[in-house]
Amino acid sequence: MKLVSKKSELKAILEPLRVAGKQIGFVPTMGALHQGHLSLVTRAQKKNDVVVVSVFVNPTQFDNQEDLVKYPKTLAADQAMLEQIGCDVLFVPTVAEMYPEQVSAESFDFDGLEFEMEGKFRTGHFDGVGTVVKRLFELVEPHTAYFGKKDFQQYKIIKKLVKKYDLPVKVKGRPIFRESDGLAMSSRNTRLTEAHRDAAPMIFKILKKAKKKFGQKSIEELTQWVEKQFKKEPLLDLEYFTIADEKTLKTPNEISPSAKYRAFIAVFAGDIRLIDNIGLN
Repeated sequence: MKLVSKKSELKAILEPLRVAGKQIGFVPTMGALHQGHLSLVTRAQKKNDVVVVSVFVNPTQFDNQEDLVKYPKTLAADQAMLEQIGCDVLFVPTVAEMYPEQVSAESFDFDGLEFEMEGKFRTGHFDGVGTVVKRLFELVEPHTAYFGKKDFQQYKIIKKLVKKYDLPVKVKGRPIFRESDGLAMSSRNTRLTEAHRDAAPMIFKILKKAKKKFGQKSIEELTQWVEKQFKKEPLLDLEYFTIADEKTLKTPNEISPSAKYRAFIAVFAGDIRLIDNIGLN
């Protein structure tokens, strides 16, 4: 595996491969890798000739600077995991490499997708995501890029980014990887206290129960039911629970039999913010 930190080094490796007609797969990450990330890499390996993984903790997508400082950084372990599964190129740029002028996000219009759910609670988050992903796509020039559906809203926004800017990249979403007790795998899970880690699987349990109740209760009733369940658990603080149309990410006034719906949730376990979602129909 080649480890590079400079854009020029990355270009020098990839350009000859592109000229030779090799298919390039790309998995952008913020590091602290887990089995969910590795599943994206192995999928990319099956479908492409060359796989590039980036590890970059992007400062412009953090609305909370403390969260940025505390975000887990485990580069040596990440590198070892990627080498073990035969990744081809690991790109680990510095902040100065990705933001040579100033560390600021561009402004994007994602046709309203950015104002739902996460956008309501994390100011400027998706401008930061759009900025770094666009830059990474322009550097790597992958044929296909792979994203986990735990960040379903981000996945939809990146698909919109590619469409609006006519970027020649296929964006593929992959299923959520979970721990044996159902908790969605996340780099942030390593920061949970033992007590919060024990409580956290409740998030997916509630999502599964909400899926069973979907169609039997109104959206408002279902939302109230979820809120009530979390009031019984002092270690978990519900930030939001939303049922949304998968295309628009908006909460419908009434359920349409032709649309696909998904439930989205954000919960604080202490000061660690966890998100999850589940398809409902």
